[in-house]
Amino acid sequence: MYLTRVIHASSLLSSPPSTYRMKLRKKKGKMQKAEEKQNDVPLMSLNHVSRVCRAVKESIEFYSKVLGFVLIKRPESFDFDGAWLFNYGVGIHLVQSKDEEKLPTDKQRLDPMDNHISFQCEDMEAMVRKLEEMNIKYMKRSVGEGEGAAIDQLFFKDPDGFMIEICNCENMKLVPQRSIGRIKLPSDKHNPPIDLPLKQDMFLA
Repeated sequence: MYLTRVIHASSLLSSPPSTYRMKLRKKKGKMQKAEEKQNDVPLMSLNHVSRVCRAVKESIEFYSKVLGFVLIKRPESFDFDGAWLFNYGVGIHLVQSKDEEKLPTDKQRLDPMDNHISFQCEDMEAMVRKLEEMNIKYMKRSVGEGEGAAIDQLFFKDPDGFMIEICNCENMKLVPQRSIGRIKLPSDKHNPPIDLPLKQDMFLA
């Protein structure tokens, strides 16, 4: 009888009551939410990429004809030469260089490990044809074949030697390493209001 009572008492000590376990889980949940709120940053999306260039006009032509960006109005108060382009929810801001020594010196070498901006593409072969038609040197490769979904990549440079990547990176599943609550997907993306010209104004232009 005495032995039975000792075993029963020890089991109570090793296994907290269900209400106690619920309190522990609730406290842990509150701490996790507080940590996420503390680490939360009120950002919405990538707004633009700025590029210093040797010739603004040449860069406008490249980003318009090769990548499909649209020239948009920029603040008239700017007292330096440059241009703003926009498409796909992202802006490209061009600034006329005052010191060409700060620009890339090697315009030909293509290194995927170099700094670059990347654009998601829905038709890689169409992009290859476009680059070839415009006689733009590029590097093509695929990665991740053994991980369930291959990613195709194209690398080339703009007129000033800055690297650009075109890819179908969405083929690979996004696997967060921590809380998915911190990830803001494209559906949350903010786009600026667009002031489109009237149809008659487009004919007059």
